[in-house]
Amino acid sequence: NFIIPETIEGLEVNKGAYLPEYGDFATAGAINFRTRQAVKEGIVQAAGGEFSTQRYMLMFSPTKERVRSLFAAEGYYTNGPYLNDNQYIRSNVLGKITTYVTGRDELSITGTFLYSKWDGSGEIPLRAVTDGSLNRFGAIDPYEGGNTLRTTGQLDYHYDTTSGGQFYMKAYGQYYRLDLFTNFTFFLTDPINGDGFAQFDRRAIYGGELGFKQRGDILGMPSIGTVGFQTRVDDVHAKLGTQLRKQLTGTTIDSDAFSASYAQFVKAEVQPLPWLRFNGGVRGEVFTFDVNNRCATCPEQSAGQTHSGIVLPKMNMILGPWAGTEFFINYGEGFHSNDARSAVRPGSAPLSRSINYEIGVRSRPWGPDRLELLATLWRMDIKSELVFVGDEGTTEIRGATRRQGVEVAARGQVWGPLYVNGSFAWTHAEFRNGDAIPLAPEYIAYGAAILKWPEGLTSQLQATYMGVRPLIEDRSIKAPSWITFDLSERYLIPMRLPHGRMEVFLYVQNLFNTEWEQAIFAFESRLRNEPAAINDIHFVPGNPRTFLGGLAWYF
Repeated sequence: NFIIPETIEGLEVNKGAYLPEYGDFATAGAINFRTRQAVKEGIVQAAGGEFSTQRYMLMFSPTKERVRSLFAAEGYYTNGPYLNDNQYIRSNVLGKITTYVTGRDELSITGTFLYSKWDGSGEIPLRAVTDGSLNRFGAIDPYEGGNTLRTTGQLDYHYDTTSGGQFYMKAYGQYYRLDLFTNFTFFLTDPINGDGFAQFDRRAIYGGELGFKQRGDILGMPSIGTVGFQTRVDDVHAKLGTQLRKQLTGTTIDSDAFSASYAQFVKAEVQPLPWLRFNGGVRGEVFTFDVNNRCATCPEQSAGQTHSGIVLPKMNMILGPWAGTEFFINYGEGFHSNDARSAVRPGSAPLSRSINYEIGVRSRPWGPDRLELLATLWRMDIKSELVFVGDEGTTEIRGATRRQGVEVAARGQVWGPLYVNGSFAWTHAEFRNGDAIPLAPEYIAYGAAILKWPEGLTSQLQATYMGVRPLIEDRSIKAPSWITFDLSERYLIPMRLPHGRMEVFLYVQNLFNTEWEQAIFAFESRLRNEPAAINDIHFVPGNPRTFLGGLAWYF
């Protein structure tokens, strides 16, 4: 996880494929994380808990006026609840500087660094846990794990014109490295050494965006027009092979994959009447793929070049508000690109289109901060689906799918110190031939109640529910539902300090010690003492009840 939570100032969540500024994989939606420019108070935080868990965090702003700067660093370690220690270590660093070049612009430069390594117990077969031969937190192959490194740099700039326009630009670069060692099927393919699987990924990602936004009137109607150009390049060296105790024993795939996208979009927002607004636009995107095979002896290696393009219309209508309530109707087309190695195969479709529809109502009926209520009815059709292949640890391209459902949500201040944030969704998801989409839940829900007491105490109780979901297409094997509760308490100590203030906090994950699965799949595997493969559920157990507490000094 490359995000330090305390550095996040806000989230911009856009559901569906209804905005032309978002492209690849923005089918179900898109999220923008907005980091702080500066903090009024610096923070030093130390926390510890069960399973040797430790977290340390430092965040402060050296400058806060014309030049606003932010520095944050995080260190984290845990062994987890597993019989074979997880030995998970994570280091995060963020630096950001924001300033004005002239009186009408803003320039921001951000850099981040992440390093993480871990030992994993992997997915375990349900049959071994059921018959008592394996502890729920045990492992068949205790030599799984990996390490990853990610470093990023980003430059953002915007200039506000005297006529109500804004020119903006963004440039970014990222280097990413991953070494991952897994064993999904144990001794299915190799009954002597096991089916250890290794993945090595080295990639450079870079790109940018140029755009111009203008506010004004069209025939007397308030309007905003935006034009933009975006590009992204992924330069990847990917290698897959077999491994034993994290030592490579063979190579199955070794490829250089280069993909680049170039997109233009136009967006218009118009309000012809006080109670009627339209916004929409069109996005055009072109992809190029180039794959080079570096392993002449590897089977089924893809190589070659191809390109593909797509045009995506977006249309949205908003009616209201009346008494704090507005209605909306949205239509948009999105897409996801496929793996470059799949894209260059003859007859393949590099880009998969989605068509999204949504109708809903949003209301802010009461409360000092106007509690927000939301209800939507939606549908999403995808031309082809990416499905996880459990015994290979990869994805494959499948047929067309349809998802449709209902979502209701509420968030904001209910009364006085009480705040709520929650949502419930029902979804029916299947391939167009009637088969189930593996791992697609029918019901999911989240809810949190927050009490901000005037005495400096903040309490939060949150619940997360995951419904039953099919693990294979014929629905004969399903994952069970689960619900977990988490509790957090923060208390500002009423004590005078020479400088700053002190806060104590406690976090209890899985308050009622529910047995749940953070990952679950169904596929064939074979244990060392089994004569043949068995189709079974395989899962990674979620954490039991876990306590974490600590102190924070604000200075």
